Amino acid sequence: MDQKSETEHKRRRGIYLLPNLFTTACLFSGFFSIVSAINGQFEHAAMAIFIAMVLDGLDGRVARMTNTQSDFGAEYDSLADMVSFCLAPALVIYLWALADLGKLGWLVAFVYVAAGALRLARFNTQVGVADKCFFQGLASPAAAAVVAGLVWVASDFGWSADALAVPAFILTLAVGLLMVSNVRYRSFKDVDLKGKVPFFTILVVVLIFVSIAVDPPLVLFAVFLLYACSGVVSTVLGRNKLHTKANQSKEGSEDEQSPPEQKD
Repeated sequence: MDQKSETEHKRRRGIYLLPNLFTTACLFSGFFSIVSAINGQFEHAAMAIFIAMVLDGLDGRVARMTNTQSDFGAEYDSLADMVSFCLAPALVIYLWALADLGKLGWLVAFVYVAAGALRLARFNTQVGVADKCFFQGLASPAAAAVVAGLVWVASDFGWSADALAVPAFILTLAVGLLMVSNVRYRSFKDVDLKGKVPFFTILVVVLIFVSIAVDPPLVLFAVFLLYACSGVVSTVLGRNKLHTKANQSKEGSEDEQSPPEQKD
């Protein structure tokens, strides 16, 4: 084997460090969230999930911008997502509120974990086939943000977990089912971060950061809850439009096929 072939062989066997550092940090944040929830530090546990979301968004962007995508990185990212956005939120919400519901509590937490795992598996099998501008089903980071956001908001306002056990049960079940649904959500992967934008866009970004800084737990929870609802609303409206167009085309074809009326 010549020197060039040996170098290429070693390069194929190695892994890219930079994007996998972000993935490892995402995995660490998810694990830290679980440990914090076990120790009763639910606010820290919820914040760690949001930090994991930021890191998860960065690893893919960094890999694409530096052209360091790899099969290893994709598999590692899925495993980190399973811990940070499936297992961690389920344990946090269970230990915070669902444990008092007995068997129903841990069963709905398991439904959330299983739905997240199925969502990730379906996403991995549809890479390169599905439309990159849309997600089929609610993405696991967004679902985790809704669950963790409820815990963070309640901890910040001093609300009792016992009083929110039933709403937490309904919300956990709802976002779990949305992950494995056929509801379409915007992925925002078509946003060009390297291209030029109008000056007004920068002003909007500044306003977004200011609004989040006013009350981070409440604003983030509201944003991701609205995002989870937006997919359902847009899907229902889209189906209604298709149903209306189908009825109109059907009526038009029936009018064309019907014989003309005879005049006296």
